[in-house]
Amino acid sequence: MRSIRVDTELGGLRVRSTGTGEAILFWPSLLMTGDMWAAQADHFGAGRQVILVDPPGHGGSEKLSAGFTFEQCAQTVVDILDALGIARTHLVGNSWGGMIGATFAARHPDRIGRAVLMNCTASAAGRRQKLEYGLLLWLAERLGRIRQPLTRSVLNAFLGPTTFTTRPDVVDFVRAAAESVDMASVRWAVRSVVPERPDQRALLASVSTPVLVVAGAEDSTFPVAETAAMADAIPGARFRVLDGVAHLAGLENPGLVNELIQEFLSDG
Repeated sequence: MRSIRVDTELGGLRVRSTGTGEAILFWPSLLMTGDMWAAQADHFGAGRQVILVDPPGHGGSEKLSAGFTFEQCAQTVVDILDALGIARTHLVGNSWGGMIGATFAARHPDRIGRAVLMNCTASAAGRRQKLEYGLLLWLAERLGRIRQPLTRSVLNAFLGPTTFTTRPDVVDFVRAAAESVDMASVRWAVRSVVPERPDQRALLASVSTPVLVVAGAEDSTFPVAETAAMADAIPGARFRVLDGVAHLAGLENPGLVNELIQEFLSDG
């Protein structure tokens, strides 16, 4: 897998690419990097070009010093495609990545094939979520990083009972990823994606690309009904609920998710 730096208006992004053929770009959740999609890269890299993104402020990408809009994030996808010489890509996104995948599909229909939007929402944050994440940011900034007792709150937001009891490797991965983030940078992303995110339901009425929206039955961050409302906002979107997973479906049950993506991308 080769790694390149792509300059965007949100700073330099670390992008990794492997394989050849039609492209699939993967954008992860907040607090995660492209490493979240390692199982998908292994699965799809044999027959397609897989693109893994460390999103703004995360991992090997340049640190953030200000907030951003979803349109700016969608433009970074265009910048990545231009840097790699790719005309169109399928896009698979989780949470933040799913929201940006939806924005990208609406704003740049000529650059996208199909979209798989997982564990995400098209709605603005409610009062409770704004308060919860405001408290999370306040505590993280005073601790200087994510560590206990904050780590437990992050794990509970991302994972459900099935993963806690049967997938200790996933719990360890998420804990390590969360505790390694640079909060001075990541706090700008959290603010932009959670308390300050836009309501995109009207925008998504213009999406014309085939879309699959996926919810985790155990997702407490974006419960099934909220993710279903996103699917309802997108003309012709398919909707699936996956049992036994919460907010990070592609990491929690990669075999099931790979099969689902493969089936959707191959359908027509």
